[in-house]
Amino acid sequence: MNTKAFLEPMGSWAWWRSWMLIFLGCVLMGTGFVLFVNPYNFVPGGVYGMGIVLHNIFPSVQVGTFGYMFDIPLMLTALLVFGGQFGTRTVVAALFTPGFMNVLTRLVYPDAAAVESLDPALLLGGRLDLSNDLLLTCLFGAVVIGVGQGIVVRQQATTGGTDIVAMLLQKFAGIKFSTGIFLADGFVVLSGLVVIGFGLGTGEADPNGWMLTLYSLITIYTTSRVIAYLLDGASYDKLLFIISDHHEELKRFIIDDLDRSATYIKAKGMYTDAPRDMIFLVVSRKEVHLVQHQIREIDPTAFVVVTDAYETFGEGFKQFPDKNTIQAE
Repeated sequence: MNTKAFLEPMGSWAWWRSWMLIFLGCVLMGTGFVLFVNPYNFVPGGVYGMGIVLHNIFPSVQVGTFGYMFDIPLMLTALLVFGGQFGTRTVVAALFTPGFMNVLTRLVYPDAAAVESLDPALLLGGRLDLSNDLLLTCLFGAVVIGVGQGIVVRQQATTGGTDIVAMLLQKFAGIKFSTGIFLADGFVVLSGLVVIGFGLGTGEADPNGWMLTLYSLITIYTTSRVIAYLLDGASYDKLLFIISDHHEELKRFIIDDLDRSATYIKAKGMYTDAPRDMIFLVVSRKEVHLVQHQIREIDPTAFVVVTDAYETFGEGFKQFPDKNTIQAE
């Protein structure tokens, strides 16, 4: 661990803010598991999903404790691959989250027997029993976990588990971060189906095992979408391809009124074989209707294609990401 990298920036507000956000993300993630996932036997992948599976076999061991068991080798890998400062953040986040989960679990259940059973009817004295609304429960839990995990990853850290696997896949195989999580978690979900649904290792098959697996998949997908949104944001840009004979009027409108630039692309009509200049323009979503209206005023016969621009980098748009920045897509 790079102790120097850990200590040098202590006077920086950005350093303190980053660490506060990491702990906030860990708290949200742990809360999502304890209140909305663990009591209902959802298996949303990751080390905590595997912890839920193993807790059904060994109920005396808490889910967070299993998290420690899986996280240690993965954290050592992160330290070796991603460097000192990243490793420090990962170690702290990965050690804090399962400990927080264990403490919160003991606080929201009345006794040790309830901690072993994780019966939602005993959760907060039955005031948060959502057994009759499992779809709502898994969606809410997925959003809370996704927000927490996304906050942590935005600080160039990870809570350990399969998100480290996903980051390794992104770094070495070019696989999207959110896709890597989805693939890695698939194995954990199947393990949950075998143990909880078929009763392997417990002797008691849950008749709703298949439904729990579907809810688990919904949880994983929703979590990955929330993470992707937090890391990359929503697509608010639009890409326009404009073919018109009124280039000068359109040029003045784009440069003077929109205060943007555009690019001419050489094109040729398939029917006439005549060379044409096509305008390539990127605008924000709120500007699309203005551009469409102005094009109609300038040239009602213009041909325009509008499509989404998922990410736009450059002057007037997003800055290029740093080399080691984690991206969901």
